[in-house]
Amino acid sequence: MASGSDSPGTGISQDVAAAKQTSEKTLRRLAQNREAARKSRIRKKAYVQQLESSRIRLTQLEQDLQRARSQDGYIRHYDDIFRLRGVAAKSDVFHLITGMWATPVERCFLWMGGFRPSDLIKMLISQLDPLTEQQLVGIYGLQQSTQQAEEALSQGLEQLHQSLLDAIANASLNDSMHHMVVALGKITNLEGFLRQADNLREQTLHQLRRVLTIRQAARCFLVIGEYYGRLRALSSLWASRPRESLITDNNGEMTPNVQMVQSSHQINQFSHF
Repeated sequence: MASGSDSPGTGISQDVAAAKQTSEKTLRRLAQNREAARKSRIRKKAYVQQLESSRIRLTQLEQDLQRARSQDGYIRHYDDIFRLRGVAAKSDVFHLITGMWATPVERCFLWMGGFRPSDLIKMLISQLDPLTEQQLVGIYGLQQSTQQAEEALSQGLEQLHQSLLDAIANASLNDSMHHMVVALGKITNLEGFLRQADNLREQTLHQLRRVLTIRQAARCFLVIGEYYGRLRALSSLWASRPRESLITDNNGEMTPNVQMVQSSHQINQFSHF
């Protein structure tokens, strides 16, 4: 009888305990599901961010590749120019070395018929910031080596000028033809100096491209183009300046330009004489 009277309460308590246990399991399962969903969202977000980063990186690589191809085109362009200059030097070295192809302002900055590599490097250093320490070491080393090569070529050209002057000045009426032949032989050496100077210019551009990054190298070629564009623009401004105002000053005195013209005219008359 006692066992029969206890069974309803016991059954209810067991049902309550089972329901409570089931509820706790459900809550734990729901919490686990929420945590799993949260982690899944985090992983999905990280995956999307990784995909976006990969897409941006791929775009940058494609742009860098395009820049590299453009730089290859620029380098080939300069290589072709130096090759054509070598052909032209055989025909008329004076046309190149005196800068007859350039504007007047460009001719003021010529060194052996072209740009001075060390000056180009000096100009680019201020235009290509920021540069790493390793890049600065490489660029300054290149600048020093180019300056040494420039000095050697300049000294050699000066010696050639002196020997050419001696050959012409020492010519007499009896053996003038012999000295003229000797002088012509020395003039042909100008082609060698021009070739060496062009080779130094070409190698400087290639060395700069190796030291700089792809973007910096692209900026390098852009700066070079802008620099020569400004020189040509300055030459055009100089050529188109109003010249009437340069004849006399306010006091009616002759300006230096007119004096130079008259002096040049007198020298020309003397040379004809």
